[in-house]
Amino acid sequence: MSNLPRHVAIIMDGNGRWAQQRGKARVRGHERGAEVIRDILTFAAHHDEIEYMTLYAFSTENWKRPKAEVDFLMRLLSRYLKKELHVYLENDVSFNAIGDLSRFSPSVQALIHDTERQTAHCKGLKHYFALNYGAQDEIIRALNSLRENQTDITKDSLSAALDAPEAVDLMIRTGGDHRLSNFLLWQAAYAELFFTRTLWPDFTAHELQSIINQFKSVERRFGGL
Repeated sequence: MSNLPRHVAIIMDGNGRWAQQRGKARVRGHERGAEVIRDILTFAAHHDEIEYMTLYAFSTENWKRPKAEVDFLMRLLSRYLKKELHVYLENDVSFNAIGDLSRFSPSVQALIHDTERQTAHCKGLKHYFALNYGAQDEIIRALNSLRENQTDITKDSLSAALDAPEAVDLMIRTGGDHRLSNFLLWQAAYAELFFTRTLWPDFTAHELQSIINQFKSVERRFGGL
């Protein structure tokens, strides 16, 4: 039986470099990257084998970037949530933010929760959007939650307490770097890792399908023979 890419996770890297290569401000790359999200989500929503897609949008470390860029990213996130709601509804995709949302402004938090509420009934693709997310932070928050609830810490209980409990089958990083950057470390324990030099604004559904085809030819042993 071939591998099924039930949970696909993508580190969307390369927006700034894409813009700089074209003599544009880095923020123009982020704008183009947001448009690519729409294309990739629409493709995944109509793919028979993909049930979950997690996209790494903003990490706990991204606050270290220049304030002007961070401020732009916050405005872009708000614009994305308002503009793309119809894409989620039309393609039966539920929006689920993961990460520590407490650092966002009240207005951004309200938009995030409203998008989750309006798409909660969607039964197709489940989209996890990693916002102010870091895997180490996620695991610590999950452990603290289990301790506060006096729940025994086991593999199953910890998995269930994570922001995104489903194991990752296929993890992709665009942009040419070969690292996980604190993304879904627990869930990706046995994920197949694919790295492409394509910068995120140039990433297409065609390339995603090509990676999926390669993934399905890999023998996954999960530590066995």
